[in-house]
Amino acid sequence: GSKQAKVQKLAKQEVLMVNIGSTATGGKVVAVKNDLAKIQLTQPVCTQEGEKIALSRRVDKHWRLIGWGQIRRGTKVEINESP
Repeated sequence: GSKQAKVQKLAKQEVLMVNIGSTATGGKVVAVKNDLAKIQLTQPVCTQEGEKIALSRRVDKHWRLIGWGQIRRGTKVEINESP
């Protein structure tokens, strides 16, 4: 398709696919302010601050790449090793 539409700004509560390194996970946009967005991931991802990420949006039943960003901050999750 040659339908080049302007990418809409991220909307609150919108669900995106977030690619971090080789990992793809879902994420819900919790807050947007200027060029920063807070995204709640559906599952923990092993990464670090400064890592580049790609954002995809669901368009016509397909995931379309809409942009990229960088991890600024995150919440550390403790993984409990099962015996």
